[in-house]
Amino acid sequence: MAFSANPLSLSVPDPTFESWLRDSGYLELLDQRTTDLHRLTTPTPPTTTPTTTATTGFYLSNVITHIGILLSLLTMNPFSKLTNEDFSHDTPPWTLGFIGYSDSYSFPSSRAQARMRVTENNKRYCRNYFTLFIVFFACSLYQIPIALVGLVSSLALWDLYTYCVKRWGLDNYPVTRECLLRLLQCATAVIIFVCNVQTAVIYALAVTYTVMMLHASFRKLTPIKQPTKGK
Repeated sequence: MAFSANPLSLSVPDPTFESWLRDSGYLELLDQRTTDLHRLTTPTPPTTTPTTTATTGFYLSNVITHIGILLSLLTMNPFSKLTNEDFSHDTPPWTLGFIGYSDSYSFPSSRAQARMRVTENNKRYCRNYFTLFIVFFACSLYQIPIALVGLVSSLALWDLYTYCVKRWGLDNYPVTRECLLRLLQCATAVIIFVCNVQTAVIYALAVTYTVMMLHASFRKLTPIKQPTKGK
C-alpha cells in the first residue's frame, strides 16, 4: 500500500533542525532527561544476599558497560559537525563555561548520549581545545629544545623567502620563484625531520585529543546563554 505525500509537510535540512534544537535549548533538556531516565531505570545493587556473588556481578556488569562506552569514543568522529563558523564565535569562559562546577560532569549513560555530547561540546568549545593544543605544543617544545630550534629556523627561512621575493621582485620571474619555493619546502621538511619537530606535534595532538574526548563526553550540555538576574 502506497501513501501519498502530504503537501502540508515541511522538509527541514538537518543543520537547520540542529540549530533550532540548540537555540531552543532542547539539546540540554534531552541530555538531562537521558541522564535522569538512566538513573531511575538503573537497578540498585543487592544488599540482602547472603553472599557477595550478586553484588560482584552487578558491579562487574556496570564496569563492563562503562568500559564499552569509553571504547566507543575511539570510533567517534568529533569533527563531523564542526564548521568554520564555530571558530568565529567568542571563546567561552574557561571557568564557568569550559570547566564549570563539579555537578557539570556525569558519566554518559549510553553511546548515543556520549556521541551527542562529543559533537555538541566540540562545536561549543573548539576554540578552547585549540588553545589547549597550543599550550601542550609549547610544553612539548620546552621538553624538546632541539624541536624548538628547528621550528624557529623554519619560520626564519620562510620570513627570509618572503623578504627575498619582495626585495628582488621574484613575482616577475615565476619559474625562479617556484624553484626557490620548492627548495625551501624541502629544506623545511629536512629541518623538521632532523630536529624532531614531528614528535612534539604528535605529542601535543595526542594529549589534546584525549583531553578533548574525555571533557566533551563527560561535560553535561548546559545552556549557551546563561539567564541574567533581574535588577
